[in-house]
Amino acid sequence: MNQQVSLARRAFLTRTASIGGLALTSFLNRDFHARAAADEPARPRLPRWTGVVNPLHHRPRIRRVIHLYMAGGPSHLETLDYKPELARMHGRPMPESFTRGQPIAQLQGQRLTCFAPQHEFQRCGRSRQLISSIFPHIGAMADDLCIIRSLRTEAINHDPAHTFMNTGTTISGRPAMGSWVTYGLGSDSENLPGFVVLVSTGRFGQSQPIATRQWHSGFLPSRFQGVEFRSTGEPVLYVTNPAGVTTDRQRDVVETVQELNRLGNNVLDDPEIATRIAQYEMAFRMQTSVPQLMDVSSEPRRILDMYGTRGGDGTFASNCLLARRLAERGVRFIQLYHRDWDHHGSIRSHVAGTAAEVDRPAAALLTDLKQRGMLDDTLVIWGGEFGRTPMAQGNGRDHHIKGFSIWLAGGGIRGGISHGNTDELGYNAVENIVEVHDLQATILHLLGIDHRRLTYRFQGRDFRLTDVSGHVVDEILM
Repeated sequence: MNQQVSLARRAFLTRTASIGGLALTSFLNRDFHARAAADEPARPRLPRWTGVVNPLHHRPRIRRVIHLYMAGGPSHLETLDYKPELARMHGRPMPESFTRGQPIAQLQGQRLTCFAPQHEFQRCGRSRQLISSIFPHIGAMADDLCIIRSLRTEAINHDPAHTFMNTGTTISGRPAMGSWVTYGLGSDSENLPGFVVLVSTGRFGQSQPIATRQWHSGFLPSRFQGVEFRSTGEPVLYVTNPAGVTTDRQRDVVETVQELNRLGNNVLDDPEIATRIAQYEMAFRMQTSVPQLMDVSSEPRRILDMYGTRGGDGTFASNCLLARRLAERGVRFIQLYHRDWDHHGSIRSHVAGTAAEVDRPAAALLTDLKQRGMLDDTLVIWGGEFGRTPMAQGNGRDHHIKGFSIWLAGGGIRGGISHGNTDELGYNAVENIVEVHDLQATILHLLGIDHRRLTYRFQGRDFRLTDVSGHVVDEILM
């Protein structure tokens, strides 16, 4: 075979690297694999990615993150931020001093009227934190929670606000936080991805569409993108072999395709080919590990009762149980979207209904982690992309970015405290303001990463999750 034909065929293999390409390659040159095996020694499996932050920038407080993402914008005024003055002002015009020149979504140009909190708040735990009565189970965990009541964001519509919360920018196509974390630290799991996403849909609000770009790796190598697990049916598409394909036959196919990819990578040293090699191997191992993960039949009845699920039903409760099982198996970043918090109308009944869908399982997850000694090295975050207006939108509330609430619990977090405040009507964050980049910087800090030093060079610039801002919120840390 002359050199020109050899190079052309190698380029062809690099671009196909598929089972169809494999069949054609075999037809073109039946002794290709035999000669390749004779020319090169057997190659070991690619080593597990251990991250670019090695050693860590400082001592970590946690090993993993579980983000309970309440998509749609939970109203802070019905959940975590009690405003008696807003109740007193119910039905009166919203003072123009709050809203003049401010970005407002669907209420722009309309008459703005104060709308009272629709549920009572209660003092919870020894810490006496004020939490809405619609969260009896979460309220019982008050002494483990740090409630941030002064978060602000930059995007007033859902999709860019999701993108900002996940990637640190409203520009689509940048790496998700989970991708940055797995790029920086790798995963503790041999048989599961380092970044896993679960999605559930409730019955009481407008279910938010969640684009897969919210967990994409952006310009990072694609091995760091999140993998969505489905909690009903086949958990990962094509994770099971088709009828008649045994594990040994599947292993033969994977190893052959891997060898073709390695041959291509020897020539090009392309990170995406390295990704393909790693992901083929991961996919093969997932064929055994994922069914074991999803089979909750070994869970004690008391645990299933605590979460309120028997598993496999697609609910937020089922996903919370799976989150604990993923955490046990070494997954680094776990994100649970619940698409039911967009309450433009009927907020009194709908927010209570949505809260009931997440209250018990979120508290069960904290309790379960705590009982297993895992909460000490896990960060759990609960919150959405923004809050809701103090002004009425009929009998609901509009999008709001100037002040909203989340809670955190777990390793390194001071439990039983509140941080920051909004004004008396819940419009502006006015005390100890926390920006989204500050939250992201704090998450990375707890993992042992200095957010300013975790960068990736792309198109001539060093990018990072927190862009050019962000500071660690030291006041909430132990």
